[in-house]
Order: sequence, then C-alpha cells, then structure tokens
Amino acid sequence: MRALNVSIGIAVIIGSLFGHMTVTYLAAGWLENLLQEHGLKGGGFIVNILSLMLAVVMIIATLLTIAERKWSALMQDRIGPNRARLSILPVLGKMPLAGIPHILTDVFKMLTKEAFRPAGANAFLFKLAPMLAFAPVFALFAIVPAGPTLTLWGKPIIMAPANPDFGLLFMFAIASLAVYGTSLAGWSSNNKFALLGGVRASSQMISYEVALGLSLVGMMMAFSTVRLAGDTGMAALQEKLLWSTKVGGLEIGVPQWGFFLQPLGFLLFFAAAFAETKRAPFDTPEGESEIVGYFIEYSGMQFGMFMISEFVEVVVLSGVLVAIFFGGSSIPFVSTESVLALLPTGGDWPNHTTALAGGFFGMVFWVKVVLLCYLQLVIRWTFPRFRYDQIQTLGWQILLPIGLANVFVSGALILWDPSLRWLTLFGFAELAVIAFLTVTPNRQKRREAEAAEHDHGGHGHGGGHGADDHAADAHGGHNPVPALDAH
Repeated sequence: MRALNVSIGIAVIIGSLFGHMTVTYLAAGWLENLLQEHGLKGGGFIVNILSLMLAVVMIIATLLTIAERKWSALMQDRIGPNRARLSILPVLGKMPLAGIPHILTDVFKMLTKEAFRPAGANAFLFKLAPMLAFAPVFALFAIVPAGPTLTLWGKPIIMAPANPDFGLLFMFAIASLAVYGTSLAGWSSNNKFALLGGVRASSQMISYEVALGLSLVGMMMAFSTVRLAGDTGMAALQEKLLWSTKVGGLEIGVPQWGFFLQPLGFLLFFAAAFAETKRAPFDTPEGESEIVGYFIEYSGMQFGMFMISEFVEVVVLSGVLVAIFFGGSSIPFVSTESVLALLPTGGDWPNHTTALAGGFFGMVFWVKVVLLCYLQLVIRWTFPRFRYDQIQTLGWQILLPIGLANVFVSGALILWDPSLRWLTLFGFAELAVIAFLTVTPNRQKRREAEAAEHDHGGHGHGGGHGADDHAADAHGGHNPVPALDAH
C-alpha cells in the first residue's frame, strides 16, 4: 500500500511539472508576441520570473521542509511528521496526507509568532540580515534555463528568467553577497554566541568561494562561454552528441555533458557549493555541541527567512548543477534536435505541439532537479558533522590544489583536441578511478579485515591464543605474560 501511495505521489508530481511547464511556454510565447506587436520586448522573461522563480522554486523549497523530515524518518526507520490533519474536512479529517499539513502549521506559526529583537541589537542591520541571506540565494536562479529555447508564434522563447552574457559571473557575484547576511546576523545581534557563529560562517563561505570558481573554469574553456541559457549557452551546447547513431528518427549517443567532460570539476563544485549552504556535514556555524548559531536571536518570520533560504539554496544548487553538468533539460543520450525535428511546423496548432514538447523537456529538467535535491538531503542525513579544522583543510589543502590541476589538464586536452572527445575519454577514466576508490576499502578497513582473518585462523588451528588461555587458567584467570611489570 505504501509503495502504491508513493508511486501515485510521484506520478502526480511529474504530471504537475509537465502541465505547468507547458502552460509556461504558451503564456511566455503569447505575451512575447502580444508585446512585440506594440513595440515592446521581454514578455517571456516576465512570465518566466513569475512561473519559475515565484512558483516552482518556492513551491519545491517549501515542500522540501517537510520532505527532509519525511525522508530522514524513512532513512532512520521512523514514521516522521504525520500528526497534523485537516480535521475540518470530513473526508480528509482522518488522513495524514503525508504530513503536508505540517507546512501550513509551520507557516502560520512563523507569520504569527512575535519577532523578538535584543535590546542592544542594531535595529536596522538586525532586520536587514535575513533579507541579505534570502535575496541573493533566490536571485541566483535567474540565469538557470529550465527548458530548451523554442519558437512560438515566430518568436524565440528562452525558458529562463534572464539571459545575460555574463551568466556565471553573475552567479559568482550574487552568491558572494550571501556572506553579508550571515555576518550581519551574527554581529548585529549583540550576542557573543551569534558573533562566533557569524565569523565561522563567513570564514567558511569565503574559503570555499575560491574552489567554487576554479571548479567551473574547465567548463568555461570547453564551451568558450559563461552564458547558461539560450542557443549558445552551456545547457544547450551539452545536447550535442560526441558519438552517435540513428535509431529510427532519433539520434542517440554520448552527449558532451559536463559530468562526462569534467567529473572532477563536478565533484569540486558540488562539495564547495554544499559547504556554502552551511548544511550538514558543513554545519559547524550552527553546531549545537560547541556553538549555537549566527541567527540564535531571530524568531518568527525572520527566522523563517533564514530557514527557507537554506532550502531555496538546495533547489538553486540543483538547478545550477543540472544546467552545467547534466545537460539541462535534454533527455539522457538522446539528441534534443532530433526530437524537435519530429514535430509538425506551420499554422497555429503546431505552436501548441511545440509547447507540449517544451513542457516535456521542462519536466525532464525539474525531475533532475528533484533527484539532486534528494541526493543533498541524503548526504545531510548520512555523514556526521565535520570539525571546523577539517572543513578548512578540505577547502584550502584538497579542493584548491585539485582544482588548479584540473584546470591545467583540461586546458591542455582542449588545446590538443577542440572536439572535446579526448577530454571526454579522460573524464571517463576519472570516473573509473573514482568508482574504484569508492568501492575499494580504505587502509583501516583492510587492517581490520586482516586482523579478523588472522584471529579466526588462529582459533581455527588451535594455536597461539590456546597456550595463553591455558596459562591464564593455571594462574587463576590472569595471563602470566604481564608479570614482568612486577619487577
């Protein structure tokens, strides 16, 4: 029964994403066409801002607040939150509804709870800090394409809230502003524990920004662009197949995804960006055992902005990873152009057919995003918290040197073979090495296994320990070997 409910829930989510993205393409094309008839532009971007950022990103981030508790309960063999019920409805009164009513109770609690401010706190900076923690994270999704660029009513529709030429540079610049939110939250609270948490958080975020930038240099060199959306963006360029064959009307093969070209860059970016979120195992700024946290003095909706900013950052990080390393909205190992070539052209009805195709590709994008969100939550509930010195060592002594080496090797391979095939083969070799190191037990486990095998062999052959055991029995249960200490 539980498997059936989960399957129904997954089907509902996928269907909702497909319908939403189809409507988004139609609305963006219609508004863009309408405004251009009056000499104006940008109607598609307006629809994308409302549909993608204010709707999908915020809804997924809100659902993650309950999904994290439900998924963590599933991993830890617990029930999880299921006590909030819609008792006012006779049909749904006795149904837990997967704990979703907890979201309503949490929102109502944060909106109605008193916002307390310490007497010695700086009022302006104290109120500004939650905004600076939330706004930069939310604005990062502006450059992420959630679907391919399609032509509707003769107008190209870029499925992204914005498409600047400086896409990745915008991401680095805006992401760095989040440091001010954590720093101001700790300093303006006039609390020593909050100040220590703010200093620790800002130091951690600044440390990993260097590795974060280096991890994407290889992708910038491979595609010669910092743009993410549009026909010349990284997401669209990854749809090209390096080795392909025709199967019917479709072209299938190995795409030039960033994960294949730069697997090491993906690991570096994922680790650095995960540390930027300050979530476990990188949550030392909020470690309860040693420090309380930089927003200890916040309550009500101000605390809610800090909390929801973490889940928005999870969604945005997943979207950026999909756009840079996992082919954006493209179907794995299938050429997007070959799929779109099968659609009819001309007339008004093909516009709706194109929108349906855009809805399908947009659904593929968001499914990838949800899977990466799940991966982040699994990591958060699997690994214990790192020590602060371990976090700094990882950033400066491991990620930074590996990032520099990756840049030099990637640049040499790109100069040698601009078709990126040798870079892809080198990426496959890196993936093989990473898989081998992952499945191979470390030195400590090998020593434990050898010791266990040695002990088992010793007992099995009646040697070694047997003589000591008999001697111990003869001396009243004490082993005579340590008798040398009596001298």
